[in-house]
Amino acid sequence: MIVIMRSFSQGLLGLALLVFQATSVLAFQGAPIPTKAKTAYLDASSGGADFTVQGEYVGRREGHGRLGAQVVAEGDGRFVIQFLYGGLPGEGWDGKTKSKSVAKTMEERTIIDGGGWSGLIADGSLRGHDRDGSPFTLQRVVRTSPTEGLVPPPEAIVLFDGKDLAEWTNASMSEDHLLNVGTFTKRGFRDFTLHAEFRTPFMPFARGQGRGNSGFYLLRLYEVQVLDSFGLEGKANECGALYTKAAPNIHICYPPLSWQTYDITFRAPRFDTDGNKLDNAVITVRHNGILIHDEVVLRESTHKGYVEKDQLAPILLQNHGTPVQFRNIWLTVPKDDDR
Repeated sequence: MIVIMRSFSQGLLGLALLVFQATSVLAFQGAPIPTKAKTAYLDASSGGADFTVQGEYVGRREGHGRLGAQVVAEGDGRFVIQFLYGGLPGEGWDGKTKSKSVAKTMEERTIIDGGGWSGLIADGSLRGHDRDGSPFTLQRVVRTSPTEGLVPPPEAIVLFDGKDLAEWTNASMSEDHLLNVGTFTKRGFRDFTLHAEFRTPFMPFARGQGRGNSGFYLLRLYEVQVLDSFGLEGKANECGALYTKAAPNIHICYPPLSWQTYDITFRAPRFDTDGNKLDNAVITVRHNGILIHDEVVLRESTHKGYVEKDQLAPILLQNHGTPVQFRNIWLTVPKDDDR
């Protein structure tokens, strides 16, 4: 589902900043991240002018057809732009053909000038010329996952619906009834189908793993990465990855402060009575409704030092020092269990 947003200027009336200062010291390329890089905006009204510019755009390039663009904010009016030939990820782009450009806001005008591309971003539109001089016109869009707000079936175990924290250990909830990072379920699970919704903060000065980082740890052994990797390549340590083991087939990460969904089907490894492994864990993941891992075999934990065993174990929401938030978390367990 796409909603065209022509202007966000009316949404910037509030001056209060909801800023999260991460308490843990993160590292980036071996050096401490400056304090500015740890500033996180938790809603669109506090994100400033840069937030209204960043995001996804789609339209047409004269003589070439459909064109998508992902505009990534890097703080102080600076942006990196990935032009995606054919459209946006999951909606026309082939996952390979793209061109990079940059933009800078000066005197309230965001000018595109880099990589042979030129143009202007204003009032929800991105217009200009490509490196060959072909004109293009794109409109800012906000995509929503087709499984956002999915209602749990009657047999589901509802882990979080914004009402209480009864299913979680060491948990906290925001004033707007969202679940914060750094908690794990009181119950243990083995095989299940999980639905969860998450939102990464807007952290324009952060980079790489320091930007909206969390993860779903299944059985505390296998991590499905959560990261604001919007506009990046979709590597094995970015959003949707089976951490360090498998990159997503399609990098479908939405911009920061967008609600995103994971729908995960997981089958735990099997062991004999002596503890010898008979079958590996298997996982299928849909990110924002798009299949990104199809029955991938996990031969070991995604993190070193963790030993697989026959167990019921909790689901953990990793605290990596940035304020990722969650809602509408529930799962179903299969009726037939060969345990």
